[in-house]
Amino acid sequence: MEIAMPSLDHVDLAHPLAIEAARSLDPLHADALCHDVRELNRREDTRGLTEVLRRLTPGLAEASGYSLPEALAAMRDIGLLLGSLKRHGIEPVEAVPEVEPVLLTLGVRTDLVPRDTVHHYTTWNPPGARQRMYTGDEQEGHLQESVRMVFPRLRDSLELCDRLSVTDPADPLFAVLADELAEGLGAMVDCIDLVVGNVSPEFFARTLRPYFEEVTVDGAVLLGPAAAQAPLWLVDLAVWASDRSAPEYAEFLADSIPYSLPRWRELYDQWLPQPSVVTRLVQALDRYQDGSAELPVALRASAEALARALRVVVVFRGRHLGIARKAYQADLRLYPVGSGGASVDLLREILDLTRENFTLTQPRGRAAAPDAGAPASTVAPTSVPAGAPTSAAGLLPRQRGKISGVPR
Repeated sequence: MEIAMPSLDHVDLAHPLAIEAARSLDPLHADALCHDVRELNRREDTRGLTEVLRRLTPGLAEASGYSLPEALAAMRDIGLLLGSLKRHGIEPVEAVPEVEPVLLTLGVRTDLVPRDTVHHYTTWNPPGARQRMYTGDEQEGHLQESVRMVFPRLRDSLELCDRLSVTDPADPLFAVLADELAEGLGAMVDCIDLVVGNVSPEFFARTLRPYFEEVTVDGAVLLGPAAAQAPLWLVDLAVWASDRSAPEYAEFLADSIPYSLPRWRELYDQWLPQPSVVTRLVQALDRYQDGSAELPVALRASAEALARALRVVVVFRGRHLGIARKAYQADLRLYPVGSGGASVDLLREILDLTRENFTLTQPRGRAAAPDAGAPASTVAPTSVPAGAPTSAAGLLPRQRGKISGVPR
């Protein structure tokens, strides 16, 4: 007897079930054609690429009937052609007008922007023989894998931030959550180390970056897949950036949120008007700054644990800044800003802001700004107060309902 698979229509798009389902599907029968794209790009064969996009574009009725995982997989494969054509100077919707209503339909079906994002290009992209790639170069594969490897931990980190945003810094649970956040964010450092070791700045700047250009759909100019769409910036928002940011970074966050997953857009709306985790910790610490009372053990542990999490982010951002400086130096770059819209100057400002917030996590006069080039794990673990939970496992909230309407 055949057992029906449960519907994934209301599953978090970052959930492992949704990821595996999208990777496994090929609703456009595109496996062979997507593999051919590599050679067509090498030859700069815009006529061939246009024909592949035309062949892949489903009828509107067919697209409307896709399940959620099928719609993710279809957008993934169409997106490969969008980026390929634009890289060679062709606006894809102008070349194949019938793709536009399909893109709009898939966008509504998935509650995402009506083009591919970094999640289509990496997370929902099957690894191995079926992997969709613009070039087929091993360095491109390493870049895709770097995002895949960090994605599950980043998802968990956002849910930890959700718990931290409502946990009293004096509660022993705060330190447990912050330590788990620091551990999870360590995957970001592993990710950037994989890129540094396997992807040259020249390859990214001259070969791969042009495939991530913006395209126009229904009059809207939409950014291409960008690592910035895997939102470490959303961790920033919860931890410090909701009320301790700068205008340029706040604008970057607002511009990035439409390319995010529905659950993550929900968190953005929830955290933006709230005091940040750093602010709440500083307020708790300030009650003991006059020395009239000893700092409670649990509060000190909370401060030290949050400092460790921020230190990991400083290390990641320092290494990311180093890569960006090389890839976007004047004699190498083809574009003045990254595919997510951030300039090197903005990356420098974000690193400085993260360091500043790190210094606020300790009682006055005790904190020293971390070295962005240092290992991420050189700070000793916090001793958790007696009676504190030893793990935050099982404490994360269930996925809330899907946001209705068009992504902002």
